[in-house]
Amino acid sequence: MAFNIDKFRAQGLIFGGARPTLFRVKMEFPGVAPGDRERASYLIRSTSLPASTVSAVPVPYFGRTIKVPGDRTFEDWSITVMNDEDFGLRDSFESWLNAINAHASNRSVGDGSPDLFKVDLTVEQFGKSGPGDDSGVIRAYKLNGAFPTSVGAISLDWDSTNTIESFDVTFSYDYWEPVATENGSIYNVELNPV
Repeated sequence: MAFNIDKFRAQGLIFGGARPTLFRVKMEFPGVAPGDRERASYLIRSTSLPASTVSAVPVPYFGRTIKVPGDRTFEDWSITVMNDEDFGLRDSFESWLNAINAHASNRSVGDGSPDLFKVDLTVEQFGKSGPGDDSGVIRAYKLNGAFPTSVGAISLDWDSTNTIESFDVTFSYDYWEPVATENGSIYNVELNPV
């Protein structure tokens, strides 16, 4: 294939490319650690679209190995949150972790059922014409059964002038699934049992 800028214009980024700054996280909080979900959508300043991996299972046979598809795994997912002087969101995430396992007593709230601590989270990618209230979403992922596993440190430094504090929160979750957007549903593959 020879270089041709006109072909690239016609066949490459025909929609102008997706922009990493056009996103929103729809954050839910469990009843054991209430938080301001609307404020969270403004203060979560970075994240990623979730990843998943299908592992390969090696099968040895007569000195050779073939690989067959194995199980899907879902990597942990992280957000970076801007911190305000009321520490509102940080307090919510710390309370959530404390409800899962308290600092001093080493106990969980309630009966310790995982369902008390798990919520569904959504990350949405907007097109350049959005975002609207719920319009302009070109891709969305729902993370099912999510709960925080760590609330990161906040760096303090006399040299850090003209900056806003931030901290990371890492979540584990059961699985993600794509959400139908205004562009239509995705993954229209029907699984037929053999």
